[in-house]
Amino acid sequence: MKRLIGISDIHGEYEKLCAVINNISPQRDDTIVFMGDYIDRGAKSKEVVDKLIELGDVCNCVYLIGSHEYAMLHAKSSEYYNYLFWNYGGDATAKSYGNFDNIMKIHGDFFNNLKFYYIQDNYLFIHAGIRIGVPLEEQSEEDMVYIRTEFYKNKHHLPYKIIFGHTEFDTPQVQDDKICIDTGCGKFKNASLTAIIIENSNEYFISS
Repeated sequence: MKRLIGISDIHGEYEKLCAVINNISPQRDDTIVFMGDYIDRGAKSKEVVDKLIELGDVCNCVYLIGSHEYAMLHAKSSEYYNYLFWNYGGDATAKSYGNFDNIMKIHGDFFNNLKFYYIQDNYLFIHAGIRIGVPLEEQSEEDMVYIRTEFYKNKHHLPYKIIFGHTEFDTPQVQDDKICIDTGCGKFKNASLTAIIIENSNEYFISS
């Protein structure tokens, strides 16, 4: 059976990613939506991205942009995003790649082609969320990767259930109109990486 799968906020934790993927056992007809924040904090950002690219040969993979990739991509052109990148774990990413410039030399095509959201069936996958009351096509890039409280504490009224990460909780947060699957991987030592599996209109979770 085809499954729709979401994974978010890996943060360089290669072993936890591998554990979740092994538990999922992806099949050719599956679609996995990776929802950003692949890099920073953990020690193996490069290995994480290598693994994500490899999985594209196993099943259908969609790669979204997270706040950490957004900061990295703008670090050279913006003092603000340069600060965010280096102060929220960018040193671990640079070390993983050898140095900062190697990030784009090695995986530039991957990072330059990340999408901001993905819609399939009745689900919308996005890294952080949306600004409520603004049409989807008019959302700002910054809101889609950085918004928090204004989104997850209010109903959004779009015709989709939104699957998102970015704001960590101890367990997946399930609401009528949205589900957050960021359980703190990479931010807290013992935090797990969580995936959501959507199969036959049923939703369940698998963790590392």
